[in-house]
Amino acid sequence: MHIKSAKFVISNTDVRKCPEGNLPEYAFIGRSNVGKSSLINMLTNHKGLAMTSSTPGKTLLINHFLINEEWYLVDLPGYGFAQRGMAQREQLRQIIESYILGREQLVCLFVLIDCRHPAQKIDLEFMEWLGENGVPFTIIFTKTDKIGRGRLKENIKAYQEAMLGTWEELPPMMCSSSENKEGREEILDYIEEINKSL
Repeated sequence: MHIKSAKFVISNTDVRKCPEGNLPEYAFIGRSNVGKSSLINMLTNHKGLAMTSSTPGKTLLINHFLINEEWYLVDLPGYGFAQRGMAQREQLRQIIESYILGREQLVCLFVLIDCRHPAQKIDLEFMEWLGENGVPFTIIFTKTDKIGRGRLKENIKAYQEAMLGTWEELPPMMCSSSENKEGREEILDYIEEINKSL
């Protein structure tokens, strides 16, 4: 897929204020500091499209970006940032859940996982919740340039083994690096294939 245009449309905390119409939406979510904004900027070839920050947990809104006038890329708040107060964590949980469970235009959720770490309980629990609610998702392992190939395979295998304890079938899995653009074509082609099938 060739990205001809990418533009920011709206930010909000209320799923009812998301764009109207029936264009398909591909949402990106992950733990704080997983490299979500960097990946979005890499995919769209647009350096400042999604705001990147060295401070974890910066995205507190549902951000819609219109791609090629044909589909939306949606940047969701990160989950599991421990330094937030209980009230703000609960508010974020409600924003995330209301979008994921209530947004009919959502066709695929990309769950971003930092490939440098072994299987994390918080990621596994989040994906378990998606499975229980029948939400279609794909895993993207980020920051692959920061780790050797052997260790990368080990960490991916650890996730696969942990998930096979409860899952009959594993979701699609991809690898990406915002630094060297690994995974860009694969992810965009994957979105294009889904768009064609709708």
